[in-house]
Amino acid sequence: MLILGIESSCDDTGASLVEDGRTLLSNALASQAAEHNLYGGVVPEIASRRHIENISAVAQKTLEDAGKTIQDVDAVAVTFAPGLIGAVLVGVNFAKGLAYSAQKPLIPVHHLRGHIAALYLAHATLKPPFLCLVASGGHSHIVQVDTYTSFKILGRTVDDAAGEAFDKVSRTLGLGYPGGPAVSKAAKSGNPAAYKLPTPKVEGAYNVSFSGLKTAVLNQVNQAQMRGEPVNVADMAASFEYKITDILAEKLLAAAKDTGAKQICVAGGVAANSQLRQTLLAGSKALQAQLFLPEVSLCGDNAAMIAAQGYYEYQAGNVASLNLNGMPTLPIDYDAGDFNI
Repeated sequence: MLILGIESSCDDTGASLVEDGRTLLSNALASQAAEHNLYGGVVPEIASRRHIENISAVAQKTLEDAGKTIQDVDAVAVTFAPGLIGAVLVGVNFAKGLAYSAQKPLIPVHHLRGHIAALYLAHATLKPPFLCLVASGGHSHIVQVDTYTSFKILGRTVDDAAGEAFDKVSRTLGLGYPGGPAVSKAAKSGNPAAYKLPTPKVEGAYNVSFSGLKTAVLNQVNQAQMRGEPVNVADMAASFEYKITDILAEKLLAAAKDTGAKQICVAGGVAANSQLRQTLLAGSKALQAQLFLPEVSLCGDNAAMIAAQGYYEYQAGNVASLNLNGMPTLPIDYDAGDFNI
């Protein structure tokens, strides 16, 4: 079954063709990172306008790259939640129009479910149940994946997401946007023990908090500037990266130990972080569990993951009508029967 995926939840416009949820045929992406870097982060109105400009060409490119036409496609899958609502609506409305004109089923896909599905494109043998850390610019969740369309949240951030914290620390250190890759690059030449940063305390065995950690970096930088002292950017970047990845790894491995999970996964933009990957690789071996990681190229927002999850949503009977609307927030464990999609 051939699924055309459409993704526009933030600042990247994506379209992709995936066969049977596992085989990637083509993947096109129009990135806005360079433009948003001018403002230190995503400007929602600009993002929405660029999606409108790019989405048709991106969809056409992914069809051409695979040597297919819209008539070869069996269904159209689209991110309908969560995300920047203006951006989400561009993708939803485009997908609705395309599905209607081509007389194809319309499949609603939750963005975080899509991030998890990126793992299916890299690991042919991976099947639920498994435990997954989903860490990105807007989300940090530890999720128990029971089936392809059934999820249970075990832990989550109570404030800032990990990716959001990376972006804000990167801005503080003058490293640019997106923050994750910028901080990681600077950290390679730094000393992770150079600056003492706190481990925020939070209720809930697997919950995390990053607001205080982000603020601690900001305060140390501001205090140094007021004293006329230099801040070693590489050392601060390394200290922050070590602390935040250590917290994420500790919580995920604790959840794996307590639940007895033998398949541990990471998904989302932060899954590309090499420090996190190394820490989890060692920790999973200690638990005698297998670690599954997505391709680095599919860690960030992309349409391949939406097409992959779209296949499993379709198999579960989750097909939308043309009344489908975009939603800025929606938990990953939503029940499709709870509302009309």
